[in-house]
Amino acid sequence: MFTGIIEATGTLSELTLKQGDLSVKVKSHNLDMADVALGDSIATNGVCLTVVEKYSDGFRADVSNETLSLTRFGDYQVGQKVNLEKALQPVSRLGGHLVSGHVDGIATIVSVEANARATDYWLSAPEALLKYIPYKGSVAIDGISLTVNAIEGNKFKLTIVPHTAQETTIADFKVGTVVNLEVDQIARYLERLIQGSKTTSSESTLTTSLLAQAGFIK
Repeated sequence: MFTGIIEATGTLSELTLKQGDLSVKVKSHNLDMADVALGDSIATNGVCLTVVEKYSDGFRADVSNETLSLTRFGDYQVGQKVNLEKALQPVSRLGGHLVSGHVDGIATIVSVEANARATDYWLSAPEALLKYIPYKGSVAIDGISLTVNAIEGNKFKLTIVPHTAQETTIADFKVGTVVNLEVDQIARYLERLIQGSKTTSSESTLTTSLLAQAGFIK
């Protein structure tokens, strides 16, 4: 589990095809590896990866075909800059939102506009994922916890303040950049609960109207 608050950036120093999937080596001089053990999770551009080898300046992880099918890892090249976050500890501040590192799909930058000292990024997303992206809800873009500030059709807007741009890879984003997208977990679980209420016994008390009354949906 992660927060979407990026701890450091790094680069992919090795990408090796290995028996049908991918082995990656991530190098970073800014990520403290002292408390990382083999088997720990590190979100890499929002993708939860398991550390299989540890170094003083980075780690190695395996990327499965499932992950390759849902994320940008299949398109990455050696030298790709990535956002890094170690797994959340129970004593950590939850500065962003709960992020699983299980990417739902990809989104594409379609517009970049200055907004005073901030920058507005408009992204398009697959229709199947848009229903999980509400106004003022949370998303993770390449692992970065961000707030949705507007929705128009199949697009949503993110406003990036200078500090976030400085500490992550967002400053490199431009029109056409494709990013990993993870929607908010609560939206996914609410959908499953609603679906379950329609297929289980008539005694179920969870309905869409009840969720609306409680403020979960509009």
